Amino acid sequence: MAARKSTRKRPEPVQVSLDLDFGQPPPALTAGPTSGSGVGAAGLLSSAGLMAPVTTSIVATPSFVPPVGGASAAGVRVAESETHPSTHSSFSSRSELQTVPPVAEAPPAVLTVTQLTKKIRRLLELQYGHVWVEGELSNVRRQPNGHAYFTLKDGGAQLTCVLFRGQAHAGMPTPEDGLHVQLGGEITVYEPRGQYQLIVQEMQVAGMGVLQAKFEALKRRLAAEGLFDAGRKRRLPEFPACVALVTSPTGAAVRDMLTVLARRAPWVQVLIVPVRVQGDGAATEIATAIRRLGDYASLGLPRPDVVIVGRGGGSMEDLWCFNDEVVARALAESPIPTISAVGHEIDFTIADFAADVRALTPSAAAELAVPDGADLRRRLLSLRRSMVAHASEGVRHARTVVDFHRRSGLAREPLRILAQCAQQVDGLAESLRRAADDGLRLQKERLERLGHRLAAQRPGHVLAQRAQMLTHLATRLSVAQARQRQAAEVRIQRASDMLRSLGPQAVLSRGYTMTLAPNGQALTRATQVRPGDRLTTRLADGTIESLVTTPRLPPAGGAPAARSSRSGRSQR
Repeated sequence: MAARKSTRKRPEPVQVSLDLDFGQPPPALTAGPTSGSGVGAAGLLSSAGLMAPVTTSIVATPSFVPPVGGASAAGVRVAESETHPSTHSSFSSRSELQTVPPVAEAPPAVLTVTQLTKKIRRLLELQYGHVWVEGELSNVRRQPNGHAYFTLKDGGAQLTCVLFRGQAHAGMPTPEDGLHVQLGGEITVYEPRGQYQLIVQEMQVAGMGVLQAKFEALKRRLAAEGLFDAGRKRRLPEFPACVALVTSPTGAAVRDMLTVLARRAPWVQVLIVPVRVQGDGAATEIATAIRRLGDYASLGLPRPDVVIVGRGGGSMEDLWCFNDEVVARALAESPIPTISAVGHEIDFTIADFAADVRALTPSAAAELAVPDGADLRRRLLSLRRSMVAHASEGVRHARTVVDFHRRSGLAREPLRILAQCAQQVDGLAESLRRAADDGLRLQKERLERLGHRLAAQRPGHVLAQRAQMLTHLATRLSVAQARQRQAAEVRIQRASDMLRSLGPQAVLSRGYTMTLAPNGQALTRATQVRPGDRLTTRLADGTIESLVTTPRLPPAGGAPAARSSRSGRSQR
């Protein structure tokens, strides 16, 4: 089935001009037709606040030169009015041209632009020649052929410089934005543009540029406060309904973002909040616009799901308003997820670190903010095909089941099938009755066994059994004690007889004696006594004390040791 083509009209982008005056409440917003590229025709919300239309007037005033020699010449002087963000004013200098009086001499030679430029170039080269200049590098551009173009600036002026590939050498620093250097070279004029410039021949670092130093100092301070922590970054909504663009309404960046949004997500509503993106007061306007978008309800605006803040590329000073602390804090405090899209891929600002997401370019920011409608359409078509396939499969399966039941026996012979079911129910009922009877019988038998066991466990019967067992054990104990006592008496008698027969008293009664040293130990060798020792000799009926005079030792051979010992005892 072919998909129906949507006739819903894409919401046109709305340009919102906010009153950025801090001291007064926002004025009432009115709707009206829009004009200008990239804005659309849905409506324009405008106010009488700070962002009033910027108008430039061109005034052409005729200035007459008196005729010379019968000829007349007329010139036109064009003065461009000053541009102010809140007023429409113009001026022309009608009185600045002086009337040239007639002269009798020949008219002065009229120089061409090329001739005048050549004269100025020669004058500069002769007057100044080789000079040394100090300042800060900005807007550095490197060409594929190796040449480098940049601007040298200080607080009051700028000087265009060019470094040719042949002039660069190994000891020369690489030109970078924000680098404070001293340049030596020749002052000249680039004739095709009529612009004076410095041909760089020498370059030496004089220190970091003032703007770059301010950038690094502010970056370190805000990072220490936690404004750049990844934990406070919010995820972008997957399907935003409204996107707010805080940028210049006349720059190329807003046109690029509108083109990308219209191509990727034509259903998304776009709010354009016009602000200045460079110059004095631009940072305050950007920060105020971000805060006002957070209070969208009081302004009668739809709730923005994403806020894109940015502009196209430029030099460091052009992008400096995005390095202001007030812009960084407004981005960090915004209740709406923010995308920073300032400059090109190589440009980094404080706003890039404070925003929830950094985009390389404004076009890339628009791509990050909204999904790709073509990809979503492909995914939806794929899901639709899958859903139709699943639904068709379900219907086919249901039809198969219905056909099966239609062809089954239940549809042909319902009474026979019901009779079979009733017979099965009767059989199951009979089985249930038999199972109940068998279970009851088993329970009765178990109950009888438990009754017998309970009768055997009555207290009186148990006590009688225990008393009979106790009496039997007491009898066995008495018999065992008597037998053990008799056996012990026999063992004691045997040991006594053996002790009497083997004891020293029995030996002494047979005529033997035992001699004891002064310390009470029995003497077994003659070498155990010394002259003057008092010995005690035990006999069967008493003891004899003796004094050792001269002990007799056995001969060196040691054979008659026993006889010498006995003779020694008899001597004493």
